[in-house]
Amino acid sequence: MIYSTVDSLRGAGGVSELISSDYEQHERGLIPKLGIGYSLAVRIIAKRTLRQFWERDRRYADAQRALEDWHAQVSRADWATPADVKAHYGDASILKGSRVVFNINGNKYRLIVKINYPYRVVYVRFVGTHAEYDKVDAETI
Repeated sequence: MIYSTVDSLRGAGGVSELISSDYEQHERGLIPKLGIGYSLAVRIIAKRTLRQFWERDRRYADAQRALEDWHAQVSRADWATPADVKAHYGDASILKGSRVVFNINGNKYRLIVKINYPYRVVYVRFVGTHAEYDKVDAETI
């Protein structure tokens, strides 16, 4: 699959021309450097962490829909700054260290992420109940 994609690019100016063009635009500050091709949509690492939370105890099964909805919305977002996050989620708490705390399922659960804004990557650092949240340092987790 990758081989055929690279071959199709050869006929349209070549892979090296595409990489060179991306690099030049990155150097001028127009786009983040993400390799061949790039997307302004957010990439979330890892959905598995969310799934493990709602599967770990039947009491947390009610978090599944809310976490899946959060994941779907965020994966379509284009967050370049903390202000972009606040514009989308007004009740999110912006913390030091590029951390953001989201209230999940009517504020029943907490989700902490670390966001690499230039590369549009969201790292899930913690998901849990309020009692569990109170035991972690949200700015360093």
